[in-house]
Amino acid sequence: MTFLIWFAAIALLVQLASIAFVIATRMLHRRGAHRPISKPPVTLVRPICGLENNLERCLASSFRLDWPSYELLFCVARADDPAAALAQRLMAENPHIPARLLVGEDLFSVNPKMNNVVKGWRNARHDWVVMTDSNVLMPPDTIARMMARWDDKTGLVCSPPAGTEPTNFGAMLESTWLDSFQARWQLFADAAGFGFAQGKSMLFNRHLITELGGFERLGEEVAEDAAATILIRNAGLKVRLVREPFPQPLGNRDIAAVWKRQLRWARLRRASFPLYFLPEVFTGATLPMAAMVALALNGNLPAWTPLAYLMAWYGAEVALARAYDWPTGWRMLPAMFARDLLLPALFVSAWFGSGFEWRGNAMTVADNDNGRTTRIRQAVARTRDKAREKARALVAARSL
Repeated sequence: MTFLIWFAAIALLVQLASIAFVIATRMLHRRGAHRPISKPPVTLVRPICGLENNLERCLASSFRLDWPSYELLFCVARADDPAAALAQRLMAENPHIPARLLVGEDLFSVNPKMNNVVKGWRNARHDWVVMTDSNVLMPPDTIARMMARWDDKTGLVCSPPAGTEPTNFGAMLESTWLDSFQARWQLFADAAGFGFAQGKSMLFNRHLITELGGFERLGEEVAEDAAATILIRNAGLKVRLVREPFPQPLGNRDIAAVWKRQLRWARLRRASFPLYFLPEVFTGATLPMAAMVALALNGNLPAWTPLAYLMAWYGAEVALARAYDWPTGWRMLPAMFARDLLLPALFVSAWFGSGFEWRGNAMTVADNDNGRTTRIRQAVARTRDKAREKARALVAARSL
């Protein structure tokens, strides 16, 4: 019984301390003076694939950025994709922003997204490149927020998605997963000095990535954000997060689809960073609450203690959501409770399975011997070797 008391107490302490730390960090930086930043030209690359919730609104936000000079590249794998027609219409409606639609797919990775966006990287006119997913709503100060985090120790700046505007319970479930759970822990890691990448929005410097082996190295992992994190950390640089995550309007969400997305991300985290993934099962309320209920049933704690414990646990998450203006309301509590009930099942499913689906593409986090995957991996190795040769030549030329 002593073990259960200590386990529940430590779990609650970690919950409250992590949230307090993230809120305090945000308040500190809000009060602090903003350092001036340079404003170089930027290339914005946005991969598109099919129609989804709020797509037109999210893509249209690309044309309203408060930055003196930037170009916009939409990347799509097939010309007949309905998102391509939408991008063309938006470009015609916003001729004041230099924009192009790039069509095609270069198979250098097992990641379809990377095979789509690599042409954007190769066609970028500027040294600073922002890659942002199609379902991210870009605030006018998107580039300024990202540039503000760059310093001489930085190799990548990114933003986790903040799930906003949920219109049904499934969307609220996804919001609680994205915001007070995932974004909270990413912001905590960043403030503690060991930030990791999130592929929704990423700021790169072309010269730096070339020196590290080229953009194609992001295809060395199934998930580009995991590959980017490994690449930047191995170079002795930091992955930084923006102070306030960019919104992803959710609209309606099917609970089964929410589960599939979370399972995909969990399996990718388990495959790329297994030691960091191991503690995830203890970060939700289910296991410590089970300990509290067992203690109360055995008479070791008053009957009201589990309810007070639950109020403290979720009250802190509500406070965090309000501090960041994330969705709250009456659906938040049952959504958080449902999320935490699903966490143990998600953890087990992530360890005992490798397959997942991304935008209609069947993928796996495990190595396999099917012909297409083998050809892609061989192409990755060839492209990586060529990129490293170019990087060495660039470094040699600079030293002359």
